[in-house]
Amino acid sequence: MAVLDQKYSSTLQLLWRFVRPYRLRLAGALAALVLTALATLAIGQGVRLLIDAGFLAGIRSELDQAILLILLLTSLVALGTFSRFYLVSWLGERVCADIRQALFDHLLTLHPSYFETNLGGELMSRLTTDTTLLQTIIGSSFSMALRSALMLAGTLVMLLVTNIKLTLIILLATPLILLPILIYGRRVRALSRKSQDSVASVGSYAGEIIHQIKTVQSYTREAEESRAFGGQVEQAFAVGRLRVWQRALLIAAVILLAFGAITGMLWVGGRDVLAGTLSAGELAAFLFYAVLMAGAVATLSEVFGDLQRAAGAAERLQELLAEPSLINAPPAGGLRNVPVGAELHFADVSFCYPSRPEQPAVRNLSLQISAGQSLALVGPSGAGKSTIFELLQRFYDPQAGRILLGGIDLRDFEPQALRRQMALVPQQPTLFTSDVWHNIRYGRPDANDAEVIAAARAAHAHGFIQQLPDGYDSFLGEQGVRLSGGQQQRIAIARAILKDPQILLLDEATSALDAESEYQIKQALAALMRNRTTLIIAHRLATILNVDRILVLDQGRLIASGRHAELIQNCALYRRLAELQFQE
Repeated sequence: MAVLDQKYSSTLQLLWRFVRPYRLRLAGALAALVLTALATLAIGQGVRLLIDAGFLAGIRSELDQAILLILLLTSLVALGTFSRFYLVSWLGERVCADIRQALFDHLLTLHPSYFETNLGGELMSRLTTDTTLLQTIIGSSFSMALRSALMLAGTLVMLLVTNIKLTLIILLATPLILLPILIYGRRVRALSRKSQDSVASVGSYAGEIIHQIKTVQSYTREAEESRAFGGQVEQAFAVGRLRVWQRALLIAAVILLAFGAITGMLWVGGRDVLAGTLSAGELAAFLFYAVLMAGAVATLSEVFGDLQRAAGAAERLQELLAEPSLINAPPAGGLRNVPVGAELHFADVSFCYPSRPEQPAVRNLSLQISAGQSLALVGPSGAGKSTIFELLQRFYDPQAGRILLGGIDLRDFEPQALRRQMALVPQQPTLFTSDVWHNIRYGRPDANDAEVIAAARAAHAHGFIQQLPDGYDSFLGEQGVRLSGGQQQRIAIARAILKDPQILLLDEATSALDAESEYQIKQALAALMRNRTTLIIAHRLATILNVDRILVLDQGRLIASGRHAELIQNCALYRRLAELQFQE
């Protein structure tokens, strides 16, 4: 508590940001804390009266009054402790929930490239473990620290009032008690941050293996993954053990020094009682205050370790909350109304992913797409097809050139307003751990049940949905694991149909379907594509023979454009792809 460096300051700033809305409850907790401290200190005087005026003087009325006073003060301590504990614990729970919500809300706004360089398990650790640490600090440790600090100051005053000579003995020992707190405290803080990072790594590794459990078991890698995870766990344990060792040394040293000082005080005080210069009641009261003071110092030393851990957690949370998003609306506010039936224009666009700055994914791309036109993107892996989809949805901004929608730069739109006009059907559909209603309605949350069912019928998903155990109420499992690949894709198509977008992005949307389902989905997509600007990433050329235009990409460059028959004649790469697929 004595050393409030920059990290402690940032911790307090973070906590105050979330505690401030509940400052009335905080004031109530502080009032209860002061009441409890004053009543506890007054008990020492009750002990003095009990011994001097009751036991030693032998006056029954004085004894009764002293007992009643102690009972009254004890009742006040109980009432104050109840109020303080409830208010502070409520505050800890509430603030922890608010911090988690703020972190999650902020994560939702961050650009996708942030998640390329930061593991999901580590982010989950910050969202859960670090916030729980702060909850412990606010709901328990911080309150104990304040109470102990207040008791330390109060007992020091009462010790000086009771006996100056004995108080000097306590004060001479105080620097010796604070010394290990300062020395070991810094070590504990550094180890706490390292321990939290190790735990985050363990969670990240376990999450990845569980997510890919079928691949692990298919390649019979269970034993190797178990050993690798064991290494991660042991590394986290080693850091945690060292942190606990340092903290245990800190607590033991403080207790030894504090109670050693009390023992010395008792020896001097006992000689004064025998000499008649100090009453037995005064010595008992002094001992009471000295024990309270030692307890306060011991508590502070223990809580100091928690505060060190909180400083590490707060530092990690501050870093996450301060992370800026690279994709934002203009400072003055973005456009919210997207032009109806707008055309798309790529003007000399070049782009490199942040994680691969030396490898351009799109090079000098210039392209005009008329409103309502269907366009197919063809090329080998790494040609830049998926990158164009991500640039259109403004998950990234190009480093050079501009992308225009209706003649307006995408950067001038409010990102959510822009994305509401688009629907993506990916090659690997994304489903959520919920029921069918939720997964289809994700395209338009305000859609009623009839509209959801209509979208499912259009995607030829209604039939298999009805055969599920609970129909549209059926729980699909994590990432839709209870459905086949084709069923998952039809749910994703139904979601896009329900959204009714202006711009449709299809990433080989029929690749996971059998021949019959593919035919039905093609009919549904043909109706969906009508009067909409549609971009299709095509791996199978047979699915794009009837689009308005085909673009051939290679290594991020547009090398040819035209219809199927034209490209067969004019583009060697397209002709080679066609020969490989149509040779049978």
